[in-house]
Amino acid sequence: MATPDESVDDIFLPGGRLRLDLLTDTAVKALHESVRLARETRWDSVRSPHVFMGLLAVPDASVRNWGERLQADLSNLLGQFQELFHQDEGEDEAVLILNREFLSDNVIHLLRDAHNRAQDHRRTQITPMDLLISLLTMANSIVAECFQRIGVTAAKLTELAVLAEHKGSGDNERGERATK
Repeated sequence: MATPDESVDDIFLPGGRLRLDLLTDTAVKALHESVRLARETRWDSVRSPHVFMGLLAVPDASVRNWGERLQADLSNLLGQFQELFHQDEGEDEAVLILNREFLSDNVIHLLRDAHNRAQDHRRTQITPMDLLISLLTMANSIVAECFQRIGVTAAKLTELAVLAEHKGSGDNERGERATK
């Protein structure tokens, strides 16, 4: 296991399983929901919209704050994405786990970007906001494209996410000071 000073070569273990120790508990919960939602929408792999849906299904305080800034009801947004990405002809009972072989290339890229973003912010673990911001800023983001169709740019979504992240980290710092 890498110490905070050591660099991590990959976010996957040699057998292909995702290194859950590199994610916060809330990010792990969101990814588990992504797997469940991929299965529920009848896909045979976890795609980037499923990661977004997972973040909406179990939002932490920062994701909720992002939704408030966007003036969006996260549960309604989740339902819209589930409907949009449901496949009638898809896999009924796909076997999916957080393993490289069950993740799309975009999700693998997203996870690596989120890990790099966490490291850039001097964190050893990926947060839900690392996932969200990486998802919104990745090239050809289908999630950002969905918002673009209703007039909300990826830049605006990202700006609101960064503001929500800073609000959340400020709350955490105040909370930590209050408990000391």
